[in-house]
Amino acid sequence: MTNAMEDAVAEFGRHLRAERDVSPHTLRAYLGDLADFCAYAALAGLTEPSELDVSVLRAWLARQHALGRSRATLARRTAAVRAFTRHLCRRRLLENDPGLLLGTPKRRRDLPTVLTQDDAAHLLDTVDAEGPVGLRDLAVLEVLYGTGVRVSELCGLDVDDLDTGRRTVRVMGKGGRERTVPLGEPAVRAVQDWLRAGRPELATPDSGPALFLGARGGRLHPTSARRIVHTRISEVGQIPDLSPHGLRHSAATHLLEGGADLRSVQEILGHASLQTTQIYTHVSAERLRQVHRQAHPRGTRSD
Repeated sequence: MTNAMEDAVAEFGRHLRAERDVSPHTLRAYLGDLADFCAYAALAGLTEPSELDVSVLRAWLARQHALGRSRATLARRTAAVRAFTRHLCRRRLLENDPGLLLGTPKRRRDLPTVLTQDDAAHLLDTVDAEGPVGLRDLAVLEVLYGTGVRVSELCGLDVDDLDTGRRTVRVMGKGGRERTVPLGEPAVRAVQDWLRAGRPELATPDSGPALFLGARGGRLHPTSARRIVHTRISEVGQIPDLSPHGLRHSAATHLLEGGADLRSVQEILGHASLQTTQIYTHVSAERLRQVHRQAHPRGTRSD
């Protein structure tokens, strides 16, 4: 039998799904976090939303820290419980919002691993594009690197989203935000080759409008797209193994290195906040420091 707190979490989940239109990944993460919180609160004897106060929220988060949760996990769990208590206040199940008194753990912004421009060119120029699978894989890599789209966005593309005349692709991003992203000539050629000689070989009556197809003719799944990237990179060798997100990082970094302004990169990547895009300025600055240390006669510090 559920208690009132668990019922409130279930209702909050329905609110997130129907009214906030959060991604399935975020919904699962938040509900998992709140299920853990409900279990902790029940052990403390709290089963009613009206009984919540900042002390139990802080105690739960302290427990997470003691269990060795990462900074990213702690930040997400703090965000989940703050969103939950805010929702409870709006529903008048809480008189005051204790989540407002919580601090937000600072996440360590690790610099992403990226390919050099030479490595990216080497990867794309040496992919074996024989047969329908080879044509698809090359097109997948070209679009991921050429546009910087997320792997979920790539797999969600339909044939009609592509405008080869204007060399653009229409992308549905996080939160249902649509954006138009430019495609370079190599990506356009790779996609056209896939549509002409690859997709018809894999398509079935159930393929629908999906741009990229799996081996059985269904829409390409993100897990399969990740496998494509890892496999094709391993075949080339001598370059870092990256995920599709690593190609996204590489695309953003190379845009900035080529002189693109931060706002334009933000629009291309579909970031809601410019702050998210700014990490790539740190990536470029670090790579410049590496080049300086290697190339300048006085670039290496003496101990």
